[in-house]
Amino acid sequence: MKIYLYILFFFAFAVVSCAQTTKQEDVSQKQEKVDPYPDLDDFSRQLCKAALELTKDKVTYDPAYVKIPYPNGDVPADRGVCTDVVIRAYRKLGIDLQKEVHEDMVANFSLYPNQKRWGLKTTDTNIDHRRVPNLQVFFTRKGTVKPITDNPDDYQPGDLVTWDLPGNLTHIGIVVNIKSEDGLRPGIVHNIGSGQVLQDCLFAFPITGHYAFRR
Repeated sequence: MKIYLYILFFFAFAVVSCAQTTKQEDVSQKQEKVDPYPDLDDFSRQLCKAALELTKDKVTYDPAYVKIPYPNGDVPADRGVCTDVVIRAYRKLGIDLQKEVHEDMVANFSLYPNQKRWGLKTTDTNIDHRRVPNLQVFFTRKGTVKPITDNPDDYQPGDLVTWDLPGNLTHIGIVVNIKSEDGLRPGIVHNIGSGQVLQDCLFAFPITGHYAFRR
């Protein structure tokens, strides 16, 4: 019950704190305008494209535990949380974070917060990759840790950002190659309660992690 109260709170809070960068139906039009990142590498551009495509899907925020296949498992397409945005975007590029995280966790279980944070003694392919703290460890180990700053130019399209939300909740999103309406910040594709959306919310909450990950 407590977690659902938090979700309702953040659905309302996000409307105020995260000014939506553009209407859903205008995303494709926005992409057709002058590219603010002409020198962006191909992988990052493809990841941004994959993330932006996700904003076209109607998804209800739902943190329920769901049993899913392994590998390449996913919760129902019309459901998901913040981590599912990242998982789905990478999967469009042929990268299965469910499998990647599981394999690293099996070999290095003590490095992940499963036991300390959740009291778990073994891996769980249904949920491990869908937890922000686990992704933070994975991206630190297998990706590139980038500096946390208050300079929006330090956050490049294709980067991954994690935040701490009130109530000791964790959050993650993908930096994309569409800027805010004032042109000062890159947009974020994420799901904070209102579905998979593009929003201007890079500095809406305290940043706890900044990563890049590719294969």
